[in-house]
Amino acid sequence: LVPKGLYNFVELLVSFVRNEIALKNIGAKDGDRFVPYLVTAFFFILFVNLFGLLPFSATATANINVTVCLALFTFFVTQYAAIKGMGIGGYFAHLTGGVPKSLWPLWFIMIPVEILGLFTKPFALTVRLFANMVAGHFVILALLGLIFAISGWVFPVSVLLALAIFMLELFVAFVQAYIFTMLSSLFIGAGFAHAGHDEHGHDEHAPAEA
Repeated sequence: LVPKGLYNFVELLVSFVRNEIALKNIGAKDGDRFVPYLVTAFFFILFVNLFGLLPFSATATANINVTVCLALFTFFVTQYAAIKGMGIGGYFAHLTGGVPKSLWPLWFIMIPVEILGLFTKPFALTVRLFANMVAGHFVILALLGLIFAISGWVFPVSVLLALAIFMLELFVAFVQAYIFTMLSSLFIGAGFAHAGHDEHGHDEHAPAEA
């Protein structure tokens, strides 16, 4: 059947997440394995962002607990991808920051730095999504609050500005879903990229065949 209407729009978004986000950032070999998670995250964030714009409703992603959970999901999927790509031995070896065994005292510096780097990614996802969704609502409330804080004469200007910010929030709802999904795919793809780099490095040091 030829898709029409809303079904066609949803299929377009699914294809976009798969072809333009997952496959391009993770790779054609492993990208399809993570498409279900990326599509789920994209539509969940998009739905709750749009739902929060309805009167008498709330935006779930404006709650720090929700964004923390979403970031943790990406964190665990990212670690799985890294272990899958590099192997458990390669995963722990990567935490040394590429410092050779001959300079093992530097591991006491590099390992904590690398571990800290693992947690900065979910932290960035958490704060970015939470701050962007909260900021828009605060601006709308502040503009409408001018009516009561200053005078009823500012009502037309306040309402028009609030409506402009509301329309911007519609755009932000899609953008934030896209950014979270894009960053998640980049973090997942980084694990496989490190694995490919390590394999390439071993091949360069391998003896040439006769």
